[in-house]
Amino acid sequence: MIDKKTNSESTELCEAIVEGMKENKANDIVVLDLRHLESAVCDYFVLCSGDSTTHVDGISNAVTRYVRKSIKEKPWHIEGKTNSDWILLDYINVVGHIFYKEARSFYDIEELWSDANRTNVLP
Repeated sequence: MIDKKTNSESTELCEAIVEGMKENKANDIVVLDLRHLESAVCDYFVLCSGDSTTHVDGISNAVTRYVRKSIKEKPWHIEGKTNSDWILLDYINVVGHIFYKEARSFYDIEELWSDANRTNVLP
């Protein structure tokens, strides 16, 4: 069983993921704070978009590299690297979602979790 991190560790991880996204010029970064929701699967979702599948893949690599370098964390699981339409970086209590712009609007995670506290990150 994997232990849950404390809220401060989750917040630090969330901030590192955001910085990794910014490092590779991700678009429309949004943080969904799920901590107050009983049905939440983690503490935070961090979402962003890329302009192409190459950009999506590059953002994913930048996030993984930045988080590993800054706070010594590695993703527990990574999904979607094959197609790069939607790459999911699962750090247990924080999940990064990196979408190709069309896939993001199709899956509309923000609407699905609309009861979460939302923060739009400025570039």
